[in-house]
Amino acid sequence: MVEVDRLILRDCRLLTGERVDIQVEQGRVAAIAPHLSGEAPRELNVQGNLVSPPFVESHIHLDSALTAGEPRFNQSGTLFEGIQIWGERKPKLTREDVKQRAIATLKQLASQGVLFVRTHVDVSTPDLTALQAMLEVRENFQDFLTLQVVAFPQDGIYGAVQTEELLEEALKQGADVVGGIPHYELTREDGVRSVHRIFELAEQYDRLIDIHCDEIDDDQSRFLEVVAACAIRSGLGERVTASHTTAFGSYNNAYAHKLMGFLRRSQINFVANPLINITLQGRTDTYPKRRGITRVKELWENGLNVSLGQDCIQDPWYSLGTGNMLDVAYMALHVCQMTGLDEINACYDMVTTHGAKTLQIEQDYGIEVGKAANLIIWEAENKFEVLRRRPPVRYVIARGRLLAQTQPSLTTWELENWGGRNLVVEQSNC
Repeated sequence: MVEVDRLILRDCRLLTGERVDIQVEQGRVAAIAPHLSGEAPRELNVQGNLVSPPFVESHIHLDSALTAGEPRFNQSGTLFEGIQIWGERKPKLTREDVKQRAIATLKQLASQGVLFVRTHVDVSTPDLTALQAMLEVRENFQDFLTLQVVAFPQDGIYGAVQTEELLEEALKQGADVVGGIPHYELTREDGVRSVHRIFELAEQYDRLIDIHCDEIDDDQSRFLEVVAACAIRSGLGERVTASHTTAFGSYNNAYAHKLMGFLRRSQINFVANPLINITLQGRTDTYPKRRGITRVKELWENGLNVSLGQDCIQDPWYSLGTGNMLDVAYMALHVCQMTGLDEINACYDMVTTHGAKTLQIEQDYGIEVGKAANLIIWEAENKFEVLRRRPPVRYVIARGRLLAQTQPSLTTWELENWGGRNLVVEQSNC
């Protein structure tokens, strides 16, 4: 990271289209104006390109990242084979193993403009190895990246005798968020009980909530209504997140319409993971084949906060993934059929400002005077162009310091070698 206490970015194009200079001092935005006088030890001419708040990765599993093929690949492509394979890999976890893979993944994310991350960490092993490793990584990265750790009982709170105790111990050791997976509990009754226990723990330890909820094709998996009811009664609302909710895409419209009213009352957050949801879900369908993703567009239209996540990067559930949040947003706008201009812009918001709301960090997020100077710079003019072209992030600035920069690729034409054709080609960014 390039260290400098004062930085001026010249000729920035904000998301509003406004052209401004941005002055940064001591890691915070000190001034924003059309033309700032004076000089700084470091100045960067942005040349009218887009300056945006950084990406927020709302849902990822860093403890399992980069383990694809260990001990074997997921041949069925299903959620449940992935859980089985992870169950075979978990006994081999060491603190250094988890740290090494998490650090490599976070560096990959940060180089592509991700400066806020919420990771779910499996707390179903008695030694809590993965959790303790992730808490160390959180501390090591705190100078330039915010990492939230979710205590996640992968096999269910009541799937084994000790898991409920381990979940609470994870909160005592410093996990930021209480997680759960009610649809994978042994019975429907256990699933409902697990949701109530999650809310109890969140209130007891003053933690946020993020539940893997109804990540299944079964239209009778209806734990989202339980989460909404608990959020309404507890008043926790915006501190609660329902991740995946893929069964919502299979509910009949009469029930979905009723549920949507309850969700508006609850004001909980939603996280969809388009790359994984459309890959894992619908595996038992022939045709017509379900898309396997929650009702992202309808939730957004109803004023609910929806953000997006990678979920998996090269692990038992998904052997692909690069950490690029534009891949996630691009897939979302296609599979959710959000191709209107406002809808495309909303998909960009779902990996930036909406994610900040999900993580409850919006009070210090965004390009405003007084806020932390976390921003990314694109060689583009607006959100639409960023999503259409998906260029690399040119500069990543974390807390007022240059963290990473990527040189754009260059294509050179050799038309003179093709029969001397008289073709005039102007350079353009396609």
